[in-house]
Amino acid sequence: MSKELVGALKALEQKGISREIIVDAIEAALINAYKKNYDQAANVRVDLNLEKGTMRLYSRKDVVGIVEDERLQISLEDAKEVNPSYELGDVVEKEEVPRDFGRIAATTAKQIVTQRFREAERGLIYEEYVDRADDIINGVVERMDARNIYVGIGKIEAVLPQNEQIQGETYEPHDRIKVYITKVERSTRGPQVFVSRTHPGLLRRLFELEVPEIFEGTVEIKSISREAGDRSKISVVAHNEEVDPVGACVGAKGARVQTIVNELNGEKIDIVEWSEDPIEFVANALSPSKVLDVQVNEEEKSTTVVVPDYQLSLAIGKRGQNARLAAKLTGWKIDIKSETDARELGIYPNENSTFVAVEDETVASEEVEIDLYQDGEEA
Repeated sequence: MSKELVGALKALEQKGISREIIVDAIEAALINAYKKNYDQAANVRVDLNLEKGTMRLYSRKDVVGIVEDERLQISLEDAKEVNPSYELGDVVEKEEVPRDFGRIAATTAKQIVTQRFREAERGLIYEEYVDRADDIINGVVERMDARNIYVGIGKIEAVLPQNEQIQGETYEPHDRIKVYITKVERSTRGPQVFVSRTHPGLLRRLFELEVPEIFEGTVEIKSISREAGDRSKISVVAHNEEVDPVGACVGAKGARVQTIVNELNGEKIDIVEWSEDPIEFVANALSPSKVLDVQVNEEEKSTTVVVPDYQLSLAIGKRGQNARLAAKLTGWKIDIKSETDARELGIYPNENSTFVAVEDETVASEEVEIDLYQDGEEA
């Protein structure tokens, strides 16, 4: 074996490919080369010494009473001529030095070794990234085609599919972006990493990076609803009574949440306090609108929310977005009614009315069609 090959093998070992993988690859290559060029049925073994750079090839034959295949078997009498201690069932090894074997095997061995090394490197890359699924990573836009964007994330290009791209967000080569790893798969071309800019997990990870209280566990993100590129809602709760969970996420003068908004190119983010009480949670989730009353139907897991007339449009949101996101966030159906309509229907006020405090403002009421939202979809 040449010094150059030995040096290359040691370099590969330094990259993290184990010695066992290297030895197995070379031995398999040499055995395949021998069988291809000399004897397909032969049973051979290779003794490889990387330190000395030497290689020896041995044919192996089973000691039997009656020889049926001379390529694989040897009689007991012939075996004892080699070594009197051989018995039936033993294996006789003989060193083989085929003529021109080095020259003939070189090309085949190189191809197989290269293939095994490539597979080993792919395996290392897969193991590195499979543990990072559901995590955020910095990347650089490398190239684009009609559907996908390819983001360099170190040793590999990740795929950002069209349906995982934020609508209206533009990308140029060399742009630096944060992406969320959704899955890592093996393929014939090596490991494939798929990433997203729209996944709610991206928002969760961004808050974990930006808000120490979340990273440390003092503040917990309970749920997220997101319409990527437009608006998101996030509910949080503090496990320390002295900590304001919403304030911690917003930061001084809104600095923390603004950093996340900038990363998401202006996506609006509503941060609300989570509560076990569905009345309080639904009222919080409809922020920034004010709520007069929340009536709960436990069996249907639905709520009827009463808001001031002048807050109706705000509570529903543009194209129903605010109500839709609140339903996703809480997991409750939300039916929003104006105060006037609720009074006409006789459902407000009643003895169980919540009467969430609302500032007294005089604003012209607006007629708006009320829809029912569940899990983000119109009923």
